[in-house]
Amino acid sequence: MTAHGVHHTRELLRRGELSAVEHTTAVLTAARDHDTLDAYVALAGEQALRAARRADARIRELGADAWRTLPLLGTTVSVKDLLQTRHLPTRRGSLLPNDRPAHDAPAVARLRAAGAVVVGKTATSEYGWSASTLSRTAPPTRNPYDRRLSAGGSSGGAAAAVATGLCDAALGTDGCGSIRIPAAFCGVVGYKPTLGRIPYAPNSADRLAHQGPLTRTVADAALLAQVMAGPHPADPDSALGSLDPPRTHRTLRIGWIEYDHTTAEVRRVTEQARLALTGQGHRVEDTEVRCPHLYPALVDLLAAWEAAGARPADDERADPGRLEVIRHGRTLTAADVIRAEQVRHTLRTTLRHTMDRYDILASATVPLEPFAAHAVGPPWAADARDLQWLAWAPAAYPFNITGQPALSLPAGLTRAGLPVGVQLAGPVGADDLVLQLAARLESDLAAPAPPGAPRVLQTATAP
Repeated sequence: MTAHGVHHTRELLRRGELSAVEHTTAVLTAARDHDTLDAYVALAGEQALRAARRADARIRELGADAWRTLPLLGTTVSVKDLLQTRHLPTRRGSLLPNDRPAHDAPAVARLRAAGAVVVGKTATSEYGWSASTLSRTAPPTRNPYDRRLSAGGSSGGAAAAVATGLCDAALGTDGCGSIRIPAAFCGVVGYKPTLGRIPYAPNSADRLAHQGPLTRTVADAALLAQVMAGPHPADPDSALGSLDPPRTHRTLRIGWIEYDHTTAEVRRVTEQARLALTGQGHRVEDTEVRCPHLYPALVDLLAAWEAAGARPADDERADPGRLEVIRHGRTLTAADVIRAEQVRHTLRTTLRHTMDRYDILASATVPLEPFAAHAVGPPWAADARDLQWLAWAPAAYPFNITGQPALSLPAGLTRAGLPVGVQLAGPVGADDLVLQLAARLESDLAAPAPPGAPRVLQTATAP
């Protein structure tokens, strides 16, 4: 039988049809021998098997009670190569040295503490700079639906691994759509929680980066997020409470946004999601959110952060595209950064007023289909010198700027057989509302399996 994610694997383990060692061995073997998409950059090997043996021992001892305090016991999880891990190298997609301590990031430690088996590190662009998964340390991660195309990024390795059954779930990061974009391109669920809900340490001063899960189902995403959530002393944002009161009414007010340059095929596929929301009884109406100078402000915020941490002596080893961003950052003044922060404030105020009118904002996660695997974006944004490397994903980055929760859900396939995602975004702190609506919508939208993708075959334990 085939792996379908965390809940499915956990049920097989509970019924005794699979052992954690069998499952981990199958995942590691498939990742080593059948990772044709270049999703992984490092595998855990014996460390993962030791964790699996401990999981099996606990299951033998406690039976079904083993999962009461360890909800991820025996399931396999990958970690994006931006995040620190003990026993596994963290290269951050870069030829530059990583001088951070080799211990688990808080979210990784919480996954392990919940019983998850960390099986490896997944590919990213250098420091996650682009929404593709290109780096100088590994081949580009390819799309499970068409190997000629990109898996998106910068959590492209995570999305491809989940889509092809090379782990039950993945931990990614999202600075400007880096979880949701590859989730849409690869046909999986990608969830960016409210800023600080899952602690990120060390975090970036631009306060754009989030951590979150990529999974096969919304239920899996909700479970992983619950395990990883909560304050941590290393991330001050994780101690901030929600500013938004709970919204529990069954009929939701949903604002539907269609961004400029949405292709006809993306519009056709996501229209099915809109019809499904209407069929569930929600009030769906067209809306738009305008914020002048938003993308240039985003570029300045990102470039200032990249330049602040980059030494000129390291330029020749840096990713050439990222280096263009760094060079722009070196031209910025303090006044430029303050003006960008003023645009951030304007967007936060605008979306705060918008969320007074709507409970949820919905749109296509990405307005276009996946582009070439060796590109950082579609042809018009592929030259990093133009600083348009994120301009093609206008639905993603606004919610990093505001810190709002947003989730990408598979909406269906184009006529060319490529996946399209629909994004649901809620007010700051309204993560449960986003997850609940996504789960209901998921039941109406079938998520097809990638054609011809390798699957981890789980062999039932002999009686």
